[in-house]
Amino acid sequence: MMSNAATDPRSLMLRPVALADLPALERIAAASEHGISSLPNDSAKLRLRIERSLEAFASMDDASGEETYLFVLEDRARGEVVGTSGIAASAGFHDRFYSYRNEFVVHASSQLGVSRRLHTLHLCHDLTGYTLLTSFYIAPDYSSGLAPQLLSRARLLFILLFAERFNDRIAAESPGLADAAGQSPFWDAVGRRFFAMDYPQAEAVTGGRSKAFIADLMPHSPIYVPLLPEAAQWAIGQLHPVGELPFSILQDEGFDADTYIDIFDGGPTVEASLGLLRTVKHARQLSLQADEGAPGAAQDWHLVVTGERASFRAVLAEIAQTAHGLPPGHEVRERLGLGDDAGARLLVSPLRPSALELERV
Repeated sequence: MMSNAATDPRSLMLRPVALADLPALERIAAASEHGISSLPNDSAKLRLRIERSLEAFASMDDASGEETYLFVLEDRARGEVVGTSGIAASAGFHDRFYSYRNEFVVHASSQLGVSRRLHTLHLCHDLTGYTLLTSFYIAPDYSSGLAPQLLSRARLLFILLFAERFNDRIAAESPGLADAAGQSPFWDAVGRRFFAMDYPQAEAVTGGRSKAFIADLMPHSPIYVPLLPEAAQWAIGQLHPVGELPFSILQDEGFDADTYIDIFDGGPTVEASLGLLRTVKHARQLSLQADEGAPGAAQDWHLVVTGERASFRAVLAEIAQTAHGLPPGHEVRERLGLGDDAGARLLVSPLRPSALELERV
């Protein structure tokens, strides 16, 4: 695979997964570390995941909430899939979606004149029903530059375009600390006490990130963090190194990472309102009939998305912040296969909002 330095962002396209992508997904699932990807390292299960995604993209019925959408990032210059990302329409559709909620309680004695503020973890299903961002993976050679931005942020514009299918509250789990063998200090101190399995075994049994029946075996009383081993305390809210890139993108979007952690490995679970996220706040619709705006205006990198659900496509393009549209013959129209289709929806959002846009917030 070529180095990212030679990658032209214009060659990248995010699109719905297809059955022909199965070999690429098999490679990605095999390359993912323990507990990091929600893609199962099993060919039959991957095929089923693709088929369910195809059904979700193509369905004309009202959304039920059980839909899962899987996207692939393709380097079209090489005809190669270099990343995946996904959306689960409703977290915990079949089972409650469990997390630990960070809280602090105060214990005080007036006689002793002592007051202590203690960190506690409360098992909860506050995030049940939230729309969940899943399955982020980017090939190492593409992890710098703009490819991860397209892979992560374009999902938010998909949710915005088809908002009737999703919750306006969005969450995403990030992988917590685990060693090369997949052992997690948080799991060893908490989950393993009540579910006699190593972390990789528990991940395999639950089929990825479904945790309801494990939560049923966990204590529902608060866990006092100072009573945990030091390694487990340190692991709370900490990221596995491979999770740092997608996590940083979500933080930049405006997700809150302080309230919830994963019940498996203690990694941070972020959440936010869709309308407050940066990509959504600064999104605007472009006409396919209007011009590009003032000649010579500065060009900035934008996410550009179009299409109905099954034909959704997202690319990166340099467009003026003041542009009102893309005229016929514009190279972005060609890349998106729009041609002279003046009726297509075209939504764009800058990767870095201009000062003028920031003043409007």
